Parts: sequence; structure tokens; C-alpha cells
Amino acid sequence: MPPEAETATRPSRPRLRAAAGAALLTGVLFCLASRLAGSHPFGSRTRNIVDLGQQYLPFHAYWRGLLLGETHGDLFLNWNSGFGSNFLGDLGTYLGSPFDLLVVLFPADRPELALYVVTVLKIATAGAATAALLLTLRRGPWPVAAVLGTAYALSGWTFNYGATVPMWLDGLVAFPLLCLVGERARKGRRPVLGPLVVAVAWIANFYTAYMATIGAAVFLLVRLLTTDDTTDNTWAGRTIRRPRLAALLRAARTVAIGIGLAAPLVLVVFLGTKVADPTPPTVFAPAAWTDVLARFLPATASVASPALFIGTPALALALTLPFNGAVAGRVRAGWVSAIVLVTLSLQWEPTHLLWHAGASPNGIPYRQTFVLCGLLLMAAWLSVAGGPPRPPALLGGAGVLALLALAASGSVVVDRWTYPAAAAAGALAVLAAGAALLARSRPAVRLLPVLAVGLLLAAQAGETLVTGKRIEEQQLAQVSWAPRIGPWHTDMTAAVAAKDAWPRHRTDPGEVPGGNDVLLVGGEGADYYSSLTSDTYSRTLSALGFGYYAKGRHPVSLDNPVTDAIFSIGTRMRSTPRGPLELDRLPEATIEVADSPVPPLVTVRPDPPAPAPAPGSAADTAFARQERMLGSAVYTVPAAPRRTDTPDTPDGSGAGTALTASCPAGSEVWFWAPDYQGTATLSGTPAAPPAAFAGKPPSVRAPMRRLGAVPASGAVRVELTPGPKARLPLKLPARPIGCLERHRLDTAVRDLTATGATAVRATGHTLTAELPAGSTGTAVLAVPRISGWRCAAGDAPLEPAHRRLGLLAVPLDGKATTVTCSFRPPGVKVGGAVGAAALLALLLTALLHRSRRTREPAGPQEFTARAHPARSTEKSPV
Repeated sequence: MPPEAETATRPSRPRLRAAAGAALLTGVLFCLASRLAGSHPFGSRTRNIVDLGQQYLPFHAYWRGLLLGETHGDLFLNWNSGFGSNFLGDLGTYLGSPFDLLVVLFPADRPELALYVVTVLKIATAGAATAALLLTLRRGPWPVAAVLGTAYALSGWTFNYGATVPMWLDGLVAFPLLCLVGERARKGRRPVLGPLVVAVAWIANFYTAYMATIGAAVFLLVRLLTTDDTTDNTWAGRTIRRPRLAALLRAARTVAIGIGLAAPLVLVVFLGTKVADPTPPTVFAPAAWTDVLARFLPATASVASPALFIGTPALALALTLPFNGAVAGRVRAGWVSAIVLVTLSLQWEPTHLLWHAGASPNGIPYRQTFVLCGLLLMAAWLSVAGGPPRPPALLGGAGVLALLALAASGSVVVDRWTYPAAAAAGALAVLAAGAALLARSRPAVRLLPVLAVGLLLAAQAGETLVTGKRIEEQQLAQVSWAPRIGPWHTDMTAAVAAKDAWPRHRTDPGEVPGGNDVLLVGGEGADYYSSLTSDTYSRTLSALGFGYYAKGRHPVSLDNPVTDAIFSIGTRMRSTPRGPLELDRLPEATIEVADSPVPPLVTVRPDPPAPAPAPGSAADTAFARQERMLGSAVYTVPAAPRRTDTPDTPDGSGAGTALTASCPAGSEVWFWAPDYQGTATLSGTPAAPPAAFAGKPPSVRAPMRRLGAVPASGAVRVELTPGPKARLPLKLPARPIGCLERHRLDTAVRDLTATGATAVRATGHTLTAELPAGSTGTAVLAVPRISGWRCAAGDAPLEPAHRRLGLLAVPLDGKATTVTCSFRPPGVKVGGAVGAAALLALLLTALLHRSRRTREPAGPQEFTARAHPARSTEKSPV
């Protein structure tokens, strides 16, 4: 290798070492924290808290099946969930990361292990990217850069938020990468690679990539204001007098092209949010400053305050920067100002909305704090890269840290491990600082620098392990969780696979522990939980008596023969666990398979439907809406059930309510009370167990439930026992009781089957049905009319689908014998055009850059500058 080329490779070697060291250290520490917490895969306890078990795990399991060709749908449409849902939007929301492709390497029954490995790889990559960024920012000891890179990857944000919301980890990775892109744009380098990095970041998860882009903009502005080596003053082949303006224009071009390349997916997600079931508006309430300060300390956990832990030694180094006279004043002022302003922006509503794309989120209000963690570690690096800070700077940083810890002592988020862990890490940090200062005065003693780094590593690692363990333990104790994948799921998967008859009819697996059941075990049920759950779908199902969680974004299955007929559910699974659900074990279950005759997926109805009762009137019930959608009257709905309320009794048995009415003997009693919490029992039928209702408006809506059969007398008495958290007095619908007459339903099913489709074919995102000759009226598909559907009768061109009571509808003229409906996610066409334009812009940028390099003189001075990057025009910060 020529000497010049060898010299040119030297600066990259420390970056590679630091990146590799940070990745390895990060992965080992994260796995050790899981082992200490006793969670899967290093222990038996579940990690599936809140949405990790109900959304992200099932989506990754389904993604594996789709990639291997084992699902009914394709990239556009998911036939398994929500009776047909927009999968491309869910792909962009949950599965856009390149790391998620690794799920195909794991067995179908090990999705938890697959997701854990993906999580570890993302976190390790974030540590590696940060370590490389630090050495790009300023040269220094690569082991220290590796430790600080690990501190970023294993910050409190990662343990408290990112580890259980794995798609947010793509933002954790994106922030240091986008900072590197900004640094290259500042110097006029890598004009093609930069947009590609931006595109991958925004495709992986545009929500946190947006936050990372804002953070990278802050980084770039600070670099432009604190350095003098921004000498490239060209943009688009033209010379601009001000190099900093040229750098900003290059960075803006890079981001614009990158986002344009991601538009085919990002635009689909964006438009999907516009038609998603709206969540109640959230008003931002800033956390108390004592809680904010406490979150810098170890072993603190909360979703109501920003997770800012980066390790006591790393935080102490960051706090030495204002006092470190060895660093240029302009550099100190720039970085300290940026950190202070970003910290304040977390607490101010206008900037809070800016960070979260204009909408205050439901749930965690401080999702952007990984950016502040990264900026703090950059400050720590700038203070230590040129050597350990002098004693005055160390004392200044330690004093500020002590004041912070004292001010946080009254916070409710402080754990019993917080101050002992911080004190132990602080003691090791003091020893590390002493060893580093001795190494400066005694350079011949080579063991001292190694000892200093080892003590720093021990301090950071020990505190990180304690924090990871305690946060996971607190989460399991305080929030809802789902059990691990077990025999119940595997047995249900086998049962569904044996009975699946799609598209002849649907198979609903019923309720399985967790959420998004059909994504885990197969079938084509109603259960569907996504941030993009369509408002049309949620409203249609809730109007029919289905229940939901998550304020409407998680509709659940309804075990009701009328809705089974409406949605062509010919096979229904009912499972009963053989033991309790536990953190470390999922019991086996008894699975009952019930087949019933149902109409085909496509039926022919007269046009228009029967008139609807006045909205809000006593007759406007879920029973009446089911009958309108079915096209036949099958319920007897008592007009005015007599209500008797029992006051709270002295013996402590509690208040109760009884409803009495009259129905045809032998009919089935169904009770509909979406906001009710408690049990309902049909009196006089000992064999009928109490039916549980868990309504909790606006978050949870209880589905209607069957109570039993009407006795020969025709008298119906429903006894209600409210739960301890029920809202009193009870608020019930005016007509909560419906009595289903099965012979009427059987007749309706036979009639719809006789006039319905004779054959149905379904491909990835298209459904075609053959109809009896001479069919008139409206062909109704048992598919929610979400945005993106286009339909046609016969050979007519596809056009936006009609709607009939929330379902797909195709008008018939008596001539067509087929109907076809095809789904195209809204935004794909426009996004594709934007992506093509961005690709052309990228190619043009590449041509301009190549043309410019061709015209540049290859003189000795330029060659020397390239061969020796150490000889930079940047003013040293020390």
C-alpha cells in the first residue's frame, strides 16, 4: 500500500474500533440487564408489556409469514385483520426497518426471540453509529468514544421507551447517522450517500426520524457556528460567497431528496393517519422540574417525564464542558446553549408540538428525549476528547451534578436504587478521573490510562445494568402485560390452519391472550390493533355491538351469530384456559370449533336498505343496526324493560340493578351495554354463568354478550352487579336487551346464500365474485369500505367503491355476472411520482458532483490535504 493511501486510512481505524466496541458492549449490557430482570429470552418472565405484546410482536409474526408467502394478503392488503386492512400503512408504521427482515431467519413459533434479536441489533447499531460520530466530531481515545456511544444506546429513553416500542429504536439509530450526514453536507462530501441514509431512516420509522432530523439540524447549526473549516462554498455547481449558507443549502437538498425517496411509504402512512380512528385530544402538561431532574439519575421510570439517564460519569463529563477552559469558548457557548434550549423545548407546549409533528401524543409525551441524550454525550466527548478535564472543570461539573441530585430528591420517580447506584458510579468515576490525571502527569506509566478507562466502563456498565433491571421490573408491576407465546397459541394456530376455508368463508380464532390474535394464529377475524385503524372500520363495528380497546383503535371479535352471518364467519373458535395467566407461563387451553352455515363473502341486496331509526332514538340500537346490515328482522327487542335499582346494602353485597322484560320462549337473550362494567346474569337459568362486561369510556367499549335462553314463561330478568370501578348510577341504553330468534336468522342466511355469489376468488389485494345471471340491486362485499378500494361490475373500469352501511358495495344492472374489487393504499400513486422525481434529483446530484470532481485540479496541495486529513483548517477547540 502506498504511504499516502496508508495515511488516509488511519483516521477510519479508530472509528471502526470504537463502533465495533460500542456495538459489542451495548449488546452484552442489554442482554445482561434482561438476564438480571429474569425476562425472556434469558429468563421465564414475559417482556410483552402494553403494545409490545398486543401490536409489535403480532405484526412481526405476520411479517415473517408474508415474506415467506404464508399469508392470504400482500404488501397492499392484510386479509387476516380487521376483515381487510391497509397493510402498507402498517408496514410503514411498524415494519419498515431493514432489521425487521431478519424475522425470516427464526421459526414461526419463536417470534419473541426474533423481535428481541432485532431490538438488540438496533440498539447496538445506535451505539456504534454514535461512537463513530464522536470520533468524527473530534479525535480522541476510541475506548472512551465506545463507552459514550454505549451510554447513548442504553440511555433511560431506551430502557423506558425504546426497548418496548421497537420501531422507535430506528430513530435512536437515525439521529447519529443523520448528524454524520449533516457533517458530510457541511464539508461538501458524500452527496449521494447522504440522501440514501435519510431515505432509509424515514422509511424505517418516519415518526422518530422526523425528531432525529430536527436534532440533526440543531447539531449542524452548532457545528456551523463553532467551526471554521466549512470552506466548500459550492451548491448545485454554483459558487456562493458564504460557505455556511452553501452548507445549509446542501443539507436541505440532502434531506429533501431523502424524504422524497421515502415518499411512496411515508405518504401512505401520513394519509392513513388522516382517516384513522381519532383519539381524544390530549393537552400537554409539562412534568414537574423535580421529576425532569430526577430522570437524569439511574433506576427512574415514568411515562409522564423525559427519560434522560445517560450514566452518572457521562453526565458529569457533559457538565464539565462549561467549566473546561481547554475547550474554545465559542464551542462551549454553542453546545451549552443548544443543550439548554433543547431541554427547555421539552417543557414548552409550542416546541412540544413541533417535536411531535403538531399533535400532542396519547401516552408518552416525551418521545424526543433521545435527541437530548445524544447532545449531552457529544458535550461529554468534547470535554474529554483532548484529555481529562482539569480539576477546576471536574469540580464545577461535580458541583452541578450534586445540586441536580439534591433538587431531584423529592421526586416521586426516585427509586430505592437511584441514589446508591449513582453514588457507586460516582465513586468509580472519581477514581477514573484520578487515574486519568495521574496518567497525564506520568505518561510513562502505561497502565494508568487503561485503568482510567476500565473504571469509567465499570461505573457506566454497573449503573446501566441496575437501571435496565429496575425499569423492567417497575414496568411489569405497573402496566398491563400479555403472556409469552405458548401452547395456547400453537394449538390455536394448528386448529385454525385445519379449518381455514378462505375465501369461501372466514375463520375467526376468537379471543387469544395478547392482541391482534389473527396475526399470531391465523384466520380472518375482526380483531385488529393499529395506529392506523380506520375510523370507518371502528365506527362500523362498534355500531353493531362489537367492543374495542385503545379508544377505538383496537376492535375485538364479537361471538354473535348475526354478525357472523354478516361477515361470512363460517368457523368460530372458542378457547378456555386450563389455568391462570402468569408472567412466566401461558397455560394450555381447551379449543372448541364451531361451524355454521353463513352467506358467501359477496351477497346481493335490494336497493336501498331499510330506513334507519333516528340517530340517538330509543329504537337506534345495535340490534336494529345488525338487522339493517343483514337485511332481515331477527331480534325481538323489548321496547321498555322495567328497571329496578337496589341501593347499597348494609351487608356489603353492593348495589345492583334488575331489568325485566318479555321475549319469545326459546329465543336467545343478548345484552348490549357498551359502557357498563360489571356482570350480567339471566335469572332463572342456573346453567347460564354471569357474563362479564369491562366498559370504561372512552378507552374501552364492552361487546354485547349472550346471557342464555328465554324460559317457557317468556319472562326475562337480567340482574346486573356493577364492578368496584363502575360509574354509578349505571348508564344503560334505552333498549339493552335483544332476543334472537334462530329460525328467523336461518331463513335470512338461506335467502342470502341463494342469491349471493356462486364463487369467490381472492388474491393479494383483489377479490372477484361470480353472481347468478340477472342479478340486480347491489352487490355487497363483507369488507369494510376503507379508503383505497375500487370496484367494478362486469368489464367496467375500476372506480372508487360505493358504500352500503359501512361495507363495500357495487351497483348491479342485471347484465354483469361478476364483480371485482381491488385495493390500492391511498398515497401510493402520488408517493411513487414523488419518489421518481427524487430519484432523478439524486442522479442529477451525482452527475454534478462527478462533473465538479473531474474539473478540480489534482495539484500537490489538494492531494496532500486529502492524504492527511489531520491537517484541517478547523480551529482546534482546545
